[in-house]
Amino acid sequence: MIESVKDKTIVITGGAGGIGSACARLFLAAGARVVLVDVKPAPLDDLAAKLDAGDRVATVVSNLSTPAACAEALEAVEGPIHALVHMAGIFRADDLAPQDRESVYDPVIAANLTNAYDMSIACLPRFDPNWPCRIVFASSLAFRRGALAYTAYSAAKGGLVGMTRSLARRLGPKVLVNAVAPGLIETAMAFDLSEENRKFRESQIETIPLKRFGEADEVAAVVGFLCSDASRYVTGQTINIDGGMMNG
Repeated sequence: MIESVKDKTIVITGGAGGIGSACARLFLAAGARVVLVDVKPAPLDDLAAKLDAGDRVATVVSNLSTPAACAEALEAVEGPIHALVHMAGIFRADDLAPQDRESVYDPVIAANLTNAYDMSIACLPRFDPNWPCRIVFASSLAFRRGALAYTAYSAAKGGLVGMTRSLARRLGPKVLVNAVAPGLIETAMAFDLSEENRKFRESQIETIPLKRFGEADEVAAVVGFLCSDASRYVTGQTINIDGGMMNG
């Protein structure tokens, strides 16, 4: 029933990232229009060229750092919005040192949690009044078990779950609000080519019941469900997409 998004407009933040771009491909294949928001222009331009979807793709460069910036990012949207898919975020380790407050904690909370709040508010007056619209946040396995050395990131992703639950109660039935919690997904944000990371991958694969890492399009498929008519009785939920790592 993903076809129910045909001719609707989906705003995807973090749109040039691995999961964001997979979402864009899914929605475009279903006939939707997408607005891709990201902080760097070159990856956005490259993705738009690869998608080759003409005027059904718009790109916006923004760091979404203030309520005004979030509202400005939506100026590229023509007509009402059907869904906000908020994938924007940064992944930064902290040493639990005093200086981490300014160099890690504040920017991580801002880029993973605060901008989700601001973007939701910016979208509210732009949501299509004729449909139950959608907000989908990107939480993480880090919320479920806590990511070693990524305390601020784990806190931000947990905050998104609380925001999901609150907004679902507050905005229903006009807006359905859910989150996805990806596990170890094959994206540039999660994995690099270092020897240290290779050892990490080897240590983690045995903890996953499906014995592999996830793919971005597998996350996108769940996001597509949450934005479609198939999810019309689902709100306030956080769905694990982690190969069974957190099965409780």
